[in-house]
Parts: sequence; structure tokens; C-alpha cells
Amino acid sequence: MSPEKLFSICNSLAPFGWLLMWFAPTWRGTQWLVRYLIIPLLFSIVYIGLIISAGSLSFSDFGTLAGIKKLFSNDYLLVAGWVHYLAFDLFVGSWILLKGQEAKIPHLYLIVCTFFTFMLGPIGLLLFHIVRYFHTKKLQHANF
Repeated sequence: MSPEKLFSICNSLAPFGWLLMWFAPTWRGTQWLVRYLIIPLLFSIVYIGLIISAGSLSFSDFGTLAGIKKLFSNDYLLVAGWVHYLAFDLFVGSWILLKGQEAKIPHLYLIVCTFFTFMLGPIGLLLFHIVRYFHTKKLQHANF
């Protein structure tokens, strides 16, 4: 399959997972997808296929910016890089949803955190840690 087709398929599947986490977070299907990381695991399989399709891969290229540019000049590896982001961002979003639900953080806050994870990865993760810290601290003060 062409890199363009794989990019299109993966880019269409990722928002499905995010939308379920935002609008149906307690639905049994969402909980199953999130707990068992179904979509990130599917992306992992695609990732492996892309790496194999790319042909030779030199791990020494990971050590320099010029090497990374060279890797991403191959369309299969460029899409693999994007799928890597999709998989890990969804993994982190799933973790945020589960941990947030365990901590009883209001879902609206989790939507904000996971939206930033969807769009800007690490910023969403940092935001979640800040929200969780203040939510937990608020609960501790309420117990006195």
C-alpha cells in the first residue's frame, strides 16, 4: 500500500479514538478501546509494516539532525514518524482518561488535557499533571 494511502487511513482512525474519549468516555466500547490500547496497537502494527517497507534503516541516522532529515526523505519513514506520533499521543490520551477517571477529575478538564495532547502532545501531558496536582490538593484540603 502506498505511504499516502496509509497516512490517510491512520489520520482518519486517530480522531475516532479521541472523539470517543471526549464524548463517550464511560461507554463500554470506549473503555475497552482505551484500557486495551486497541488503536495505538493497530498503529504499532502499521508502524512495523512501514519500517519494513522502507527498506534499509540506519540507526546511526538517529544521532544527527541531518540523519533525521535523511530518514524522513523516505515517504515510508515519514509516515512511520507520523504514525509514531499518532500511536503515542493516543496512548498518553488513554492514560490521561483512565488516571483522570480514577482521580475523579471532572471530565471537562480531561477533555481540555486530552485535546492538548491530541494537538500538542507533551503540553497536554504537562497540563494533565498540573490539573491532577491541584485537583488532588483540593481534595486533601476538603478532607480536613
